[in-house]
Amino acid sequence: MVVRYKFRLYLFSLLMLAGFFLLVYRLWSLQIDRHAEFAKMVRVGSELKARIPGVRGEIKDRNGITLATNRAIFEVRINLGEMLNEYNRLVRIGQMKEVPPFTHNVTERGIMRERSEPDVAQIFKQTIMRRLGEIGLEARSFNADEDMRIHFRTFASIVPWVYRKDVTFTEFSRFAEHNLGLPGVTVAERAVREYPYQSLASHILGYVRLPEDQRVTEEEKEEWDRYLPDDFGGEGVEKSFDEYLKGKPGVRTMKVSERGRLVGEVSFKEPRKGNDVYLTIDARIQYIAEKALRDGGIGRGAVVVIEPNSGEVLAMASVPSYNPNKFIPSISTKDYREYLDNPVNPLFNRAVQAYAPGSTFKIPIAFAGCLADIQGRSYSCPGGVQYGNKTMHCWIAQKGGSHGSLGLSDAIMRSCNCFFYRYGNAAGINNITKACQMLGVGVKTGIELEADTPGVLPNPEWLQLNLPKERWSDGFTANTSIGQGFVLATPLQMASVVATVANGGKSYRPHLLKRVMDGDTLVKEQQPEELASLEKEGITPQEIELIRKGMWKVVNAPSGTARGAQIPNVEVAGKTGTAQAWRPDKGKSIKDNHTWFISFAPYVKPKYAVCILVQGGYSGGGTAAPVAKRVLEQALALDHGYEVKIEPIPEEKGNFNQVLAVTYEAGPVLVAAVEEDQDLGQESEPVAEIPVARPVARPSIRRDADAAGAVEADQAPRIPKAVPVRRAGLFNRGGEGEKPSPKPATEEDKTQGKRGLLDRLFR
Repeated sequence: MVVRYKFRLYLFSLLMLAGFFLLVYRLWSLQIDRHAEFAKMVRVGSELKARIPGVRGEIKDRNGITLATNRAIFEVRINLGEMLNEYNRLVRIGQMKEVPPFTHNVTERGIMRERSEPDVAQIFKQTIMRRLGEIGLEARSFNADEDMRIHFRTFASIVPWVYRKDVTFTEFSRFAEHNLGLPGVTVAERAVREYPYQSLASHILGYVRLPEDQRVTEEEKEEWDRYLPDDFGGEGVEKSFDEYLKGKPGVRTMKVSERGRLVGEVSFKEPRKGNDVYLTIDARIQYIAEKALRDGGIGRGAVVVIEPNSGEVLAMASVPSYNPNKFIPSISTKDYREYLDNPVNPLFNRAVQAYAPGSTFKIPIAFAGCLADIQGRSYSCPGGVQYGNKTMHCWIAQKGGSHGSLGLSDAIMRSCNCFFYRYGNAAGINNITKACQMLGVGVKTGIELEADTPGVLPNPEWLQLNLPKERWSDGFTANTSIGQGFVLATPLQMASVVATVANGGKSYRPHLLKRVMDGDTLVKEQQPEELASLEKEGITPQEIELIRKGMWKVVNAPSGTARGAQIPNVEVAGKTGTAQAWRPDKGKSIKDNHTWFISFAPYVKPKYAVCILVQGGYSGGGTAAPVAKRVLEQALALDHGYEVKIEPIPEEKGNFNQVLAVTYEAGPVLVAAVEEDQDLGQESEPVAEIPVARPVARPSIRRDADAAGAVEADQAPRIPKAVPVRRAGLFNRGGEGEKPSPKPATEEDKTQGKRGLLDRLFR
């Protein structure tokens, strides 16, 4: 009896072992021995090729300080085409009720028609949004009509729609740890721009924009099953140097099952980082300039600093300003509306926009006299000069005086209007036009910023084109000769003018590009570009020295108008200017003088050429000259051990306050209060009214959620359950097959994981 029992037990065990070995053999045969046979049976199109956006190169200053870099964010992406296919399958097998189609109007050949399409917004809310909540991803309202539905009509299943751009690393980890089981849904890391110093040099750097379908050809999109476009430069040097900064795309090839599910990764080619762009900007001097405007209480103004012997722009500051980080990856409707509704217009780069230059324009007029060979003549100032039936006054006439007979240098020092009325007419409008064009006034400077404007250089041809009923007269020439009337120039242009005076007569194109680097390999290096040589045009060094000496007297002579720009042990030369202007305010015109100061230092072997503009200032010597002193004093101190700790600068909202005088009472370098100068501008006809400019470039705006995309009460996040991960995300690296859910990560684990992601993203 016992023997029979043991026999049956042995027989049963033997059969079990035989069955087990048969099963193992069968698995080996199907998965290994006949792998190639079954691989051929997979239908065509089983491999899905996805484009991975490249990482933008960094923007650095001339010394390698990073002004624009990248950081990682995590996005929830929805492939609306895959989502729709899954919805249709669930409807066919009866697991989901059919959602009524969405009807909208379209215009075809001038005829409005009604068209129906799947209601992707409701399908998304019913099939995906609830499941996202189950794993702990917070459900957020979205814009259905102007965002999701338009994206579906435009891209269908080519480009995934981004549901959330602000997924935290904790949420990302949770998503990776738990099974979603939803086709078309991935959470992926992406590089976005970051400006570590906030509004520092914001008008130079600009910002990037999210991809647009108009920038991608149909042929390019057809090369990919999934096309993820690159961000692109929308403003500033981000736009100007976009061809260098944009990265090289990568490729991820995924295996797709017969049911359209992703089952593994076939291959992956890393995206490449774009080139690094080094600017001519010195971040230390840029910081000095930005702080000088803010610490001086200036609500609207600009500072430009140029290296005289190359045209390299070392600093370009403008207030008010904006924080470009608000535009990354897109700016909210609220924030953008605040910028646009701000009457001071913080998006406006005042350094490259045109204003009446006032008496600073007497420097180009001085060169026009050199072309006419009248630079050695003297002209008398009786307090006023009559042209036609109009008497045009000098500023000293307001005090009941006159300047008497003056030569060129003294006329610059005293900023005598009567001298330049007569001097300009003697030189002639043709020589004025020629001299200004040699110095880069009246034309675009060519700097690598789209916002660069040419200003206005009035002459008979310009008048005929713009005011055909008017005829050019000596009165127009006289008005032009003191930088008023129709004359408009930018701070950048006037900085270039003073740079030409500083270096002895060579006019260079101002530029921002220093070099482009691909790692340690030089891609491009910008060389100085000479626009004109005054000596070759017949202006001798001795004649240039007459103008330089006049500018030296402006700062250093007892009768100069900019004594507040004096720096101990440093010879500074400059020229003040105050142009009368008005701005509209509630149907009225309010006086809004533009005060200027152009300067260079040291007088021998100059290192810096500076232009200061203060809107709403009282006088050039009282408001603009102290700012130039602050900038020059600290910039020159850099060569003698002075250190600047560059910190993030908050955006400046600006104001319309009148600036009577600028003083600096604290800081490592003290600037004393200045005496009021007498260069206050004059009433003269006609007077140009400065238009209020608005930004042209439109950023990527994050649309507000609408009713169709509102979160419902039953879509609140739920505590996730730990279940195995069944498939890899389309844009995340992952192994094939199922992986056990790991134990909950500690804070140290999460930190290390995040560092790993960042390292992989930016390497």
